[in-house]
Amino acid sequence: MNIENINKTLEEWSNHATAAMQDTATYIQIGAVFGIYLFSFWLIGFVRAKIPALATRPQESAHPINKLIYKLGTIMAPLLALLLVKVLDEVAIALVLPHWLIQTTLAIAILIFFHSVIREFVLHPLPARLFRWIGLPLLFLHIVGLLSGFVEILTSISMSVGNVNISAYGIFRVLIFGAFLFWLGRVSNSFGKAVIKKQASLDVPTKEIFSKLFEVVLFCIIVLLLLNVMGINLTTLAVFGGALGVGIGLGLQSIASNFISGIIILLDRSLTIGDYVELETGQTGFVREFRMRYTVLETYDGKDILVPNETFISNLLINWSHKDPKQRYRVDFSVPYATNIREMVEFIKVAVAEHPKVLSGDDLPFEEQPDCEIDSFGDSGVNMFVEFWMEGIDDGKNRVGGDLLLTIFETLKENGIEIPFPQREVRILNPESTGLHKS
Repeated sequence: MNIENINKTLEEWSNHATAAMQDTATYIQIGAVFGIYLFSFWLIGFVRAKIPALATRPQESAHPINKLIYKLGTIMAPLLALLLVKVLDEVAIALVLPHWLIQTTLAIAILIFFHSVIREFVLHPLPARLFRWIGLPLLFLHIVGLLSGFVEILTSISMSVGNVNISAYGIFRVLIFGAFLFWLGRVSNSFGKAVIKKQASLDVPTKEIFSKLFEVVLFCIIVLLLLNVMGINLTTLAVFGGALGVGIGLGLQSIASNFISGIIILLDRSLTIGDYVELETGQTGFVREFRMRYTVLETYDGKDILVPNETFISNLLINWSHKDPKQRYRVDFSVPYATNIREMVEFIKVAVAEHPKVLSGDDLPFEEQPDCEIDSFGDSGVNMFVEFWMEGIDDGKNRVGGDLLLTIFETLKENGIEIPFPQREVRILNPESTGLHKS
């Protein structure tokens, strides 16, 4: 019996196909659809050739908006063809003309358009495969009207846990839409941050503020959409969340404090990317990244220090390069008391000024030129120091202090001056009482 039904169905399809091939309206529909696609691709190709932003694929370092414009240009032809086929279908319906082929073409045009979107905008291989092998088949079932039957089958597969009814359709829907929202959130977050960082009119702290606010707002929107997909009543959740938020807030004071501290740091601009800071604990490093809970400091040793944002608000902080990249340093040394200090000071200044990293010259203010002065009178010699200004930090690649100590040592040696070392003079006041008298 089943074989007879199948044969009967195949025979009906064969009869419909034969009748369609003999109908003039079929060839008119084929010609109309072919003309629409030919016109759409020709028109979009002509327009893209006239607009430089659409004609040439931008480089990897180009502005994200330029990349988006080019990608939108690549899907304009399938989109225009889809719209024109839809218009043709509405006209055929209004004039009561045969349009079964147009409707079929409309379904195919929708699939072609979404396939173009996946090809241009979904770059990661795994999401691209999921969209092609799961998303497109589901879209096809929806277009042909078979998705509702598929949903009924999945809904019938269910189980109850107390007052909660869990169905296969609910789980499948949450997985599909959850994966889509997660991917959309990541792509939107990356695109939004890239656009913000490319804004030349904004300074680094302002860019960080907008990036964080964009990330938080996008995260809240994605969570709300996902809760809606899961069928959770947001009104009930708001009442429950208010009570739960008080309890959670007490337990998450540290996280909330670090988050608020990060916003304050970005707003008052006390720290910026690239600043060299010294914490109260003595740890130093360059500010490399602001995160929601902590700030990343990179040391000269190549280590990353994750400092809670609250530390920069509540503790003492030295910012070496916040206002001006120029810094003043000093190195100390000693010379014997017999040294001609006035003469020595002059040739030490000249030697220090010759270092390529030390700022020197007549165009500098007097207080920023290399200087050599007496610090104190020591037990073994005169304690001296040299002050100098330089660009950057005296560490890492700029180890100027060590170079200057060597330069000072060599300069003193060239001028016959030795670095004094600790000495003690012992006097014997009563040699006879100690048995050290001459025999």
